[in-house]
Amino acid sequence: MTTTNPLALNAVALSKQVTSPEGTLTILDGVSFAIERGCSVAICGPSGAGKSTLLALMAGLDSATSGEIWLDGTELGGLDEDGRAALRAHRVGFVFQSFHLVPSLTALENVMLPLELDDSDNPRTRALEILDSVGLAARTSHYPHQLSGGEKQRVAIARAFAGHPTVLFADEPTGNLDTATGDTVVDLLFSLNQQQQATLVLVTHDETLAARCDRRIRLAAGKLVASD
Repeated sequence: MTTTNPLALNAVALSKQVTSPEGTLTILDGVSFAIERGCSVAICGPSGAGKSTLLALMAGLDSATSGEIWLDGTELGGLDEDGRAALRAHRVGFVFQSFHLVPSLTALENVMLPLELDDSDNPRTRALEILDSVGLAARTSHYPHQLSGGEKQRVAIARAFAGHPTVLFADEPTGNLDTATGDTVVDLLFSLNQQQQATLVLVTHDETLAARCDRRIRLAAGKLVASD
């Protein structure tokens, strides 16, 4: 079901349980919050708090055991796997700690790939434009193994923003980078996010990075403990 809604994301009593050898394990327990369009939000908490699971549920990469998650006015529980994939293709971008670039494709081809899959107009032109904006105009024909960690993450950011997403999810985007390179990548991430007016949802354990966001949502042991 789709509705007109000023919220980019809305979680309602969201819970996630999985079966383990020890029995049922609760990863998220009754988490509720709302995120307005265009803002930046950090999902914070210690390891095992449920941050990455929450991100996967918000992006429709996993299904909740109970509760609802609304993404850009669409309730994800009402969609099948193909429907969630189509929604992500049109409205969602991703930046991961481990880059997730296709090793057999050049930087340009990696950025073009989601545009081509979404049947976008002029994917090559758009990919060249966004790679230039992240300072990689001279590296478009390079493969991931020929790029530094910071360059790989800039390609990943270019790929994420190329399709003008409504919501961009970033999961520990500086986790594999040194401090100086990480700071540069974060500056770029926030700059592009502001230019495109996307909603940025950032999973991080870095309090300095979290402080740059408009809001912070804190988890502990699968429960929401603060939202400011």
